[in-house]
Amino acid sequence: MVSERGLQVLRAIVQDYVETREPVGSRAIVDRHAFGVSAATIRNDMALLEDEELITAPHTSSGRVPTDKGYRVFVNHLAQLRPLSSAQRTAIESFLATPADLDDLMARTVRVLTQLTGQVALAQYPSFARAHLTHIELVALAPRRMLVVLVTDAGGVSQRVTPLPLDVDETEVALLRARLSTLLTGQAVSDAAERIQGLLGGPEKPGETVLRALAAVIVDELGTFRQERLVMAGAATLARREQDFRGSIHPLLEAIEEQVTLLRLMSEMVSDEHGLAASIGTENAPFGLGEASIVASNYAAPSGTARVGVMGPTRMDYPSNLAAARAVARYLSRMLDDDEASR
Repeated sequence: MVSERGLQVLRAIVQDYVETREPVGSRAIVDRHAFGVSAATIRNDMALLEDEELITAPHTSSGRVPTDKGYRVFVNHLAQLRPLSSAQRTAIESFLATPADLDDLMARTVRVLTQLTGQVALAQYPSFARAHLTHIELVALAPRRMLVVLVTDAGGVSQRVTPLPLDVDETEVALLRARLSTLLTGQAVSDAAERIQGLLGGPEKPGETVLRALAAVIVDELGTFRQERLVMAGAATLARREQDFRGSIHPLLEAIEEQVTLLRLMSEMVSDEHGLAASIGTENAPFGLGEASIVASNYAAPSGTARVGVMGPTRMDYPSNLAAARAVARYLSRMLDDDEASR
C-alpha cells in the first residue's frame, strides 16, 4: 500500500523523468519539490516504491525511473489535468472551424491534436451502423456510367462511380432513383442492407437488370458505413522519439499501416467517469504494442460515441496529452452536434 507521500514522490519522479529524460534521484527531488523532508526520508519512500515495482533503477547507483505499473498508478491518481492555454484553445477552434465535410473534419482533428501533443494522433470515425439513410442520388455520367451517392443523418457520405450493363436515359434514371429512394430512404443502415439484399435475393424480373446492378453497388457501400474507420496523423513523430522506446518502433509502424490492431485497442479501452481512457505499456502487449501508451477521450456523435487520442512512448506527458485529447473531443462533439441540428 503506497502512502500519500509515496504517491507524491512517485508523481515527482514521473514529472521530472518526463521533463528531463534522466533518472531521478532523491537529492533532485528535494531540490525541485517542496516536500519539507530530508533526502534520506525521500530515499526510504523511493525504496518502498521500488518494492511495489512502481519505479526501477536502469543502472547501478543511478536514480530511478517509473515502470509501466508506476505510470498506471500515476495516471489513476491524477488530481487534475493540466489546462490548455487560451492560445491552444483558440488554435483548436480556428483549425476545426468550417470543415468541408466529415472527412475534412476528422483529418483536421488529428492534425491539430498531433500539433498540440507532438505524438501520433488517432481518431475513430463516428459509427454509421445505427445511422439512417436520408438521401439517394443517381447521376448519369454517360449512357453506361452512373454516380451513386448515399447520405446518412450522421454525416456519412458514400460516392461511387459504377459501370452499367445497359444504356439508360434520363427518364430511366429518374425511375431508378424513385424506386431506390422509396425502398431505402429513412431506413437504418442495417435495415437498408437487408432490404436491398431482399431485392437481390429474388428472381430477376424483366427490366431489372440495371436496378440489380445498382443494388449490388449499394450493398457494398452500405457495408462501408458499418465498418469501423480510423484516421491518423503524426507518424513521423515516432522516429523523432525513437530513443524513448526501450525496443523497436516497428510494431507501432505496422499497427499504423494496418489499423485493425489500433481499432481493436481503441475500442476495448475502458473509460473513466469523465470519458477519459489510458492504456499503458505492457497493458498493450496482447496487441503487440507493449512499447507504447495510448490516451484517449470519448466524443459524442449523433450515432453514438467514439474516441480521439494519441499514441506514443510510455515516457509521455500524460496530464497534458489527456487534456489535449479531452479539449479536442469536446470541440469535435460540438461540431457534430451543430451539424446535426442544422440538418
